[in-house]
Amino acid sequence: MGLSITTSDFKETEFHSDHHRTHKIFLFTNYILLGAASSCIFLTLSLRLIPSLYGGLLILLHVLTIAGAAFSCTAIVASAGSNKWYGVHMVATVLTAIFQGSASVLIFTRTLDLLEKFNSYVRVEDGATILKLTGGLCILIFCLEWVVLLLAFVLRYNAFVEGNGGVEGSSSFSSNYKVQDEDLKHWPCPFQV
Repeated sequence: MGLSITTSDFKETEFHSDHHRTHKIFLFTNYILLGAASSCIFLTLSLRLIPSLYGGLLILLHVLTIAGAAFSCTAIVASAGSNKWYGVHMVATVLTAIFQGSASVLIFTRTLDLLEKFNSYVRVEDGATILKLTGGLCILIFCLEWVVLLLAFVLRYNAFVEGNGGVEGSSSFSSNYKVQDEDLKHWPCPFQV
């Protein structure tokens, strides 16, 4: 009987440790997103100090990525009781990821055409290299956006299991789980002699 109490305490401690580790990875991934999107903005500005329409759209995409990463650092954990903000974050992250992937494909397949649209002041070879660096960062951002989505889902699921997920009936799920755990304490251990 003492074995089941120790085991359940160990499982609860392990659950909180996993939750804490997932939260740290989530924040670290968002910080990498912030850095990559900022780098893309500076690379785009290095092609032309005052960007053209196409350069401005690319910068706007990275600004939206930065805003989404900053929002997810605070909103997913702080608004554990709000399904609305969680849904807004998920939709914004998916759309940003799709646009980042599209931008990277466009950069790698139409590099010289994009340089013409950007009205770049640098040499064509240097501009192509800078644009391909931006495309590589767009691919990194695309992959990190999907990692952020997965981690946000895991954090939301952990909040639901703990009973503060903001979904109606989550507290009854948590209390049913505790009742079942209490019932298991009274069962005889099959390994007792």
